Amino acid sequence: MIAYDEIELRDLLTLEQLDDNQFRANLVFDEEWKLYGGQVAAQALLAAGRTVDVERRPHSFHGYFLRPGSASLPTRFEVFRDRDGGSFSARRVVAVQEGKVIFNASMSFQRPDESPVHQVPTMPATTPGEGEYLPLVRLFSCEGRRPAQPEYEGADPGAMAIVPVRYWTRCTDSSFAADPLLDACAITYLSDMSTGLAPFIRDGWHSSSSLDHAIWFHHPGATGDWILNELQPVTTSGGRGTYTGQMFRPDGLLVASFAQECLYRHTDPR
Repeated sequence: MIAYDEIELRDLLTLEQLDDNQFRANLVFDEEWKLYGGQVAAQALLAAGRTVDVERRPHSFHGYFLRPGSASLPTRFEVFRDRDGGSFSARRVVAVQEGKVIFNASMSFQRPDESPVHQVPTMPATTPGEGEYLPLVRLFSCEGRRPAQPEYEGADPGAMAIVPVRYWTRCTDSSFAADPLLDACAITYLSDMSTGLAPFIRDGWHSSSSLDHAIWFHHPGATGDWILNELQPVTTSGGRGTYTGQMFRPDGLLVASFAQECLYRHTDPR
């Protein structure tokens, strides 16, 4: 079992191919928390990507977190090749630990195509990498900064100080930028690190486990440089909370959009 401080993201994104459609993540390590969702999602995307033509790049990802996983156990990924068309390839992936499904996902890959680039969202005014140091406790080969946060009426300042909704991240392994699949896996890995429900954490109500996660990849080449993550709370209801997010390159180009739903529950003070 590898020591925690020796792990690199490239180690996590190394899969053993068992047959044409099955892969296994063999790197295990001790961790006090359940398996980080961004890790299993990134590995699932990588497994699917290994079954499509190398020129086809991920453009969308939709995953469901079904059971808590463990970083101390290997994870097996089974890929289902639903369709290979002239431009798109569709895949489904099931992630299994100890015979139980912990995660499943559908994803799509596209042959490179050209079209005009239009973009409505604009990057907030902040300098790449500015702000106080943001510890990324569970993310390997990544660093973060916390710039000034947006203001939300009624938000708990204490919660907003702990859980940022605007932050800079960077994957320090710049070699990922040369591989569109690994670049998309790094984006996926980073996309699950915080929650856009921070403004709703108040009066004993809090955000907890992720339920599902969706990502749309717009542009490659996001690793090796700072990415601004901008999260927006949407709504809470029925014990769940929904938020959306955007990832911008320093030049303001929108790299990826994502949406997530999490549990939103009350902690009884008694």
